[in-house]
Amino acid sequence: MSDWERSSTARVVPPARPRKLAKVPFVELADGRLQGVVSSGSDIERVYVSSVGAGTFAYACSTNNNRPCGGARGGYCNHIRTLINEAVLQYGAERVARYLRVETEGEPSAQTLTASMTGVRPSRGDTAAAAPVFSRFLRHLAYLELAPTTGPLPEMQWFPPTRAVA
Repeated sequence: MSDWERSSTARVVPPARPRKLAKVPFVELADGRLQGVVSSGSDIERVYVSSVGAGTFAYACSTNNNRPCGGARGGYCNHIRTLINEAVLQYGAERVARYLRVETEGEPSAQTLTASMTGVRPSRGDTAAAAPVFSRFLRHLAYLELAPTTGPLPEMQWFPPTRAVA
C-alpha cells in the first residue's frame, strides 16, 4: 500500500501570508469564481456573500438572506475589494490572477488585480451562488465547534473501507 493510501489526511496548502478572519471569515477559489463571506462594516449581525467570476469578472454581492448590496451599483463594492485583498493573502496574487484569468503588467498584487478587473467594466453577475457559498461557510463553522480529536469524523468518511473487518 502506498503512502497516500495509508494517509487519511489531505494536503493543505498553507496561506501565502497570515490573515485576520474577522473581516473575511471565508474565502475560496471554487466553481469558476472567487467567492466568500465578508462581514458588514456597519452591522455586526450582517454578512455579505460576494463573488467575482473568472474571465468575465462579473460580480455579485448580497447579504446572507439575499438582499442586494447597496454599494455594488455599477462596480465593485468595498466587500468585493476586501474579498480580493483577502484572497491574495490566502492564496497569493499569482494564484488568484491565474484562477480569475487576470492579466496584469508586472508583479500582480491585490490592487493591480482589482484595477485590471474593473478596467473592463464588469457586469453584475447572478446572486444564485450565494446560498451554496454561505452553506459551505456554515459547514466550516460547525467543524470549529467539535472537540479536538485524532479519530476519524464520520462526515469526513467519503469512501467506503477497502478491507472487510473480521
